[in-house]
Amino acid sequence: MSNYQVKKYKPEHEDAWNTFIASAKNATFLFDRNFMDYHKNRFEDYSLMVFKDEQLYSVFPANIKDGVVYSHQGLTYGSFVLQEKSKLLYSFEAFKALLKFLSSEGINTLEIRNIPTFYNTVPADELAYFLFKAEATLTKRDALMVIDTTHNLGFQKNRREGINKAIRNGLKIKIEDTFESFWNEILIPNLSKKHNVKPVHSLEEIELLAARFPENIKQVNVYKDDVIVAGTTVFLTKTTIHPQYVSGNSDKNTYGSLDLAYDFIINHFDKQKRYFDFNISSEENGKKLNSGLIFWKESCGARTFVADNYVVETAKYKTLDLNVI
Repeated sequence: MSNYQVKKYKPEHEDAWNTFIASAKNATFLFDRNFMDYHKNRFEDYSLMVFKDEQLYSVFPANIKDGVVYSHQGLTYGSFVLQEKSKLLYSFEAFKALLKFLSSEGINTLEIRNIPTFYNTVPADELAYFLFKAEATLTKRDALMVIDTTHNLGFQKNRREGINKAIRNGLKIKIEDTFESFWNEILIPNLSKKHNVKPVHSLEEIELLAARFPENIKQVNVYKDDVIVAGTTVFLTKTTIHPQYVSGNSDKNTYGSLDLAYDFIINHFDKQKRYFDFNISSEENGKKLNSGLIFWKESCGARTFVADNYVVETAKYKTLDLNVI
């Protein structure tokens, strides 16, 4: 019988945490403490580390709010993070220990936003199975549009016409070292005008994160006559290209600037990455689909993955049993 112990993350654990994340099978650079902690003043961290026989076996990025623990509200996704060599039965006991620890700390509810499976480097559906066994409640299922570059369906005619339009208009693509022109001239004005919101990251925050993760965060801009007309801030994980922010000026349809930008980043990075993640195309906790977004993304060759959110009662650890035969 193995012994499992759960500890709350503390700053002195940073090196061990980051080393574990770097080699995990279901984690991205967003789980690195140098990323997570950029907004630590906004969240009360409640990240956990599970040890098996005194060796770090799993980590769980999390925060706490109003007595509920979340698999971090400051991140796009979360997970019960494991190594490639992790075994199912041991991982089950580690997850059960995590629920028991939370219950002992007076935490009754755990909310998990599970990482979409295409971000995993090898099969890693343990958590989905454990949540089923714990009778967790599925509270949200978003539809994500994703291109598999190993089976690329390609751009449909209307998207190819957009690329040709961009070429005829003399648009040029540049990978930039600075984010300022895109943020101040394109992204912030567009979000303010269309939705009356600001980007999730400020310009200063994205510059800080890009300095910390120069191989994972890139800025791609589109120019006409040396004037920026569109751009995208791209996040790169081990498996996936994800345009975190995409925006163009009022002439984007006339110039075909966004078609050109997407075509470039898909083809520029696809030799290293299998997937291209367009992000969610659903609203109201997955209950409604945005047909316009879906049509546009599918015309680029994207098809559907899902991302699930669950709520689990920590007291379920008392009855959690694999019923192994």
